[in-house]
Amino acid sequence: MKINFDKKKNAEVVSEMFQKTSDLSKKVAAGVQNGARDIVDRTKNESYIWRMKKYNPLFPEQYQSKEFNIPNMIMIVDDAVRRGVDVCEGAIGWIKQENGVEILYLYDEAIEMSGIQFIPDAQCDAIYYVDRFDRNRFVKVECLFSKAQEEKIAELEHIAYSLGAKSCSVEISESNIEEKVKKGRFDFSGNTKSEKVQVSRIESAEQGASCKISTKNSGRGIVYFQGNNTPKRPELKWFKHDENIKRLIEMRCRGENEIKSKVLELQGASSAVMSAKTACTIETVMEKLAGKKGNVELERQAIRECHSKFIFNIEF
Repeated sequence: MKINFDKKKNAEVVSEMFQKTSDLSKKVAAGVQNGARDIVDRTKNESYIWRMKKYNPLFPEQYQSKEFNIPNMIMIVDDAVRRGVDVCEGAIGWIKQENGVEILYLYDEAIEMSGIQFIPDAQCDAIYYVDRFDRNRFVKVECLFSKAQEEKIAELEHIAYSLGAKSCSVEISESNIEEKVKKGRFDFSGNTKSEKVQVSRIESAEQGASCKISTKNSGRGIVYFQGNNTPKRPELKWFKHDENIKRLIEMRCRGENEIKSKVLELQGASSAVMSAKTACTIETVMEKLAGKKGNVELERQAIRECHSKFIFNIEF
């Protein structure tokens, strides 16, 4: 049997087969390239996400959003410390946890933009803690207790001025800790006596830490006014919830059976800057940031404040 071959048709079939093979090879090659590109892109994306988690940069739009809450502790840092890190470009700082405390590391270049008031001023490598009365005001940790004491004295003098007093004096009965206090919780139930020098012993039920506190009266500051009989209710901050101060204001402003003088003993615990536990936590974080034990003994200052009092003498 004779078989006839159509050379032209056969050539077309062979050509079509080669074309299909070529197209398939191109598709396979493209698939391989796309797969490799996807792997590279995914790797880059995962690396970017990892760096974002590691550096945790804070950008202006995040900071200015209503959902953002400024941490209670801020450390001012030089923006050069993370210069060149791609995920930190355009950031104003970063947020990090230290011993369970959230800290905002704010670039010095972003201080003005932040809208935060730093007391006494903003310095690189300095640490600040939020003012308990104003979340846009942060006080340098080393100045927390001294600044609060100044404000309390000024507030008492303003109370006397607003109530139309002729004079007032503020005497501080301040405590000094004689022994090193170990870290831990303390029981402030030691008995005290009404002497000029008091000694109480504090025992920790949990860790057996102890300290001796001696209390003595410091110098007295006196302010004289012209005096008037049109008292005004003063705006209170530190002594807003002090019952003695509130009763004094009521007696003076009521206008019945006018009060002529009053001596108040205002306990430091009622207007404390912070608890001893909070002070201990902040002190521990500061020591870690400094890499060594710091000179700011916040826990000691908190205990001293708790055992101190203001003796407020006012004359109308």
